[in-house]
Amino acid sequence: MSSGDVQRCGFAIIIGAPNAGKSTFINAAVGEKISIVSSKVQTTRTRVLGIVVEGNSQIIFVDTPGLFKPGNDRMEKAIVAAAWNGLSDSDLVLFVVDAAKGFSRPVRTIIDRLKNVTGKKYILILNKIDEVARPKLLELATVLNQAMDFEATFMISARNNDGVNDVVRHVAKMMPEGAFHYPEDQMSDMPMRLLAAEITREKLFRAVHDEIPYDITVETEKWEEFEDGSAKIDQVVFVAREGQKKIILGKGGEMIGKIGAQSRVELEEIMGRRVHLKLFVKVRENWSEDSEHYKLWGLSHAEDPTSDKF
Repeated sequence: MSSGDVQRCGFAIIIGAPNAGKSTFINAAVGEKISIVSSKVQTTRTRVLGIVVEGNSQIIFVDTPGLFKPGNDRMEKAIVAAAWNGLSDSDLVLFVVDAAKGFSRPVRTIIDRLKNVTGKKYILILNKIDEVARPKLLELATVLNQAMDFEATFMISARNNDGVNDVVRHVAKMMPEGAFHYPEDQMSDMPMRLLAAEITREKLFRAVHDEIPYDITVETEKWEEFEDGSAKIDQVVFVAREGQKKIILGKGGEMIGKIGAQSRVELEEIMGRRVHLKLFVKVRENWSEDSEHYKLWGLSHAEDPTSDKF
């Protein structure tokens, strides 16, 4: 960046219905894995910051949980409230829509609510375009732009990293003038202990997604650093019922061993060093009602008073 260039820095929040591809987009934009990806609803629970420097701009992408109608579970309400509350701090809102699902009911509901949020600029991102014929994409883009005033519309495949750079370049130009908030080489503000737990949770979802609901969590209980550069990590998987514990452990501990191995490999790739990972499974009924658990993810237990609109 030349000395004559004006620095820009701002927050671009990413919202959308569950499984629209928000986490895949932010990982592609940042170029590193900072948000876990799964086909299971509510994979993302925490407010993840992904940091990108594009030219003279620093974009702070905020990945939010998918917007859905929460039940009576306190954690569900906290997740949805966190997603909506992030709007107030953003300079730009990126609305990611699964193009394959089209103008679905969740998308309609989100747009209806966004119309009540004043003073924000919105960009429409139609994701998963590799699954939809072009005429249908153009039709969907037209319908959505008639429903809401978007500054720009992009058609991308986050999974294939197709069109993501175009979004980043455009967002960079829309950031307000200001000094960078983070060092230029920093890609996220997520603590490594939390990211490590999230990676293991992703492996759990992928391994037992048919048998286990999303009300499962992983916490990094112990982290030791050694002189040779390696790290020893102990994590606890909390489940709500004894039956879930048996599924995750598997016959002779085979399943938990497989999950641990997959998580360890990815952690070693991210950290660039050897990792010794040990997983434990514990039953704790109604753990999601304990606010101490989701405080670890930066969630408040405060409920969103309008979340019943979903």
